[in-house]
Amino acid sequence: MKAAIVVFPGSNCDRDVQVALRQSMRGAPGHDEPIMVWHKDADFEKVDLIVLPGGFSYGDYLRCGAMAAHSPAMTEVVRRAKAGVPVLGICNGFQMLTETGLLPGALLRNAGLKFVCRDVHIRVETSQSPFTGRYQTGQRLRVPIAHHDGNYVADEEELERLEARGQIAFRYCEPDGAVTEAANPNGAARNVAGVFNEAKTVLGLMPHPERLADSALGGADGRPLFDGLVEALS
Repeated sequence: MKAAIVVFPGSNCDRDVQVALRQSMRGAPGHDEPIMVWHKDADFEKVDLIVLPGGFSYGDYLRCGAMAAHSPAMTEVVRRAKAGVPVLGICNGFQMLTETGLLPGALLRNAGLKFVCRDVHIRVETSQSPFTGRYQTGQRLRVPIAHHDGNYVADEEELERLEARGQIAFRYCEPDGAVTEAANPNGAARNVAGVFNEAKTVLGLMPHPERLADSALGGADGRPLFDGLVEALS
């Protein structure tokens, strides 16, 4: 398995993702070191997974992810995603995925108009994807968030389609799994924390699984996401 992490001016979680992937790949035969792809590189090598990391690409000027969506590397990411290459977008990467149209909806400013940085609980809505195969449907995870624009929105028709097709990957919840307004840190519609494309080959989520992918960091609820990807794509 080969993985590429696209690095933009302002990315700040790219190395975290590289470490998390490296840890999940360690000891497995046939796996290469995750490569870092600069945003201007539209001709990077063939890979089995592309990750768009968190951060503040291009300073989050204009709209979060809007400028990054038009970078040379993203033109190639979109082409490969449409050809079926799995793509994972975390936080700012999720914003990029909506800006390119690879995922439906948009990420607006948090309902409280403040940057939110803390651990939250999210509920796994389906285990039927290469990203969530190591989780159980309904499983609760503790994962950090750090964003100002994580308020997921879509019109009611789109939200109904997402529900019907099983495209909602994660929801913000209470520690016991209850989906409540109090558990929603940013005002996201229906407590959505992450969504898939229809084929479930593209996932965008606001929480940062790479930040809790090792018990040395205080928790490892994010580790199965990376382990599952390595298993599914090997």
